[in-house]
Amino acid sequence: QVQLVESGGGLVQVGGSLRLSCAASGRPFSRYVMGWFRQAPGKERKFVAAISWSGSTTYSPDSVKGRFTISRDNAKNTVYLQMSSLKPEDTAVYYCVLSESVWSGVREVDYDYWGQGTQVTVSS
Repeated sequence: QVQLVESGGGLVQVGGSLRLSCAASGRPFSRYVMGWFRQAPGKERKFVAAISWSGSTTYSPDSVKGRFTISRDNAKNTVYLQMSSLKPEDTAVYYCVLSESVWSGVREVDYDYWGQGTQVTVSS
């Protein structure tokens, strides 16, 4: 019932910035928790960030906190991930996720819908 489409991925140099976008359709957007996961080649998928339906609460792990900022614009049915001070270890496929809840968690199973992913490559 929900479709998520990521955009904004690409190639960026170490220390650079990139903003990912995720457009949601098919369901009312504003009442859903949304977030981002990422998966590097040969590694498990990891939680990156999440934002509450109201946008008042965000959460991210220490690995990205201070460098990545999640935000949402419910009028545009879009969630963003602003990434700065990028490192080679940030290279991964980034997935937009949505949970049919007022708040979710950091596990893959906490989210009900996934986008197709967008590649982010940080070159040294």
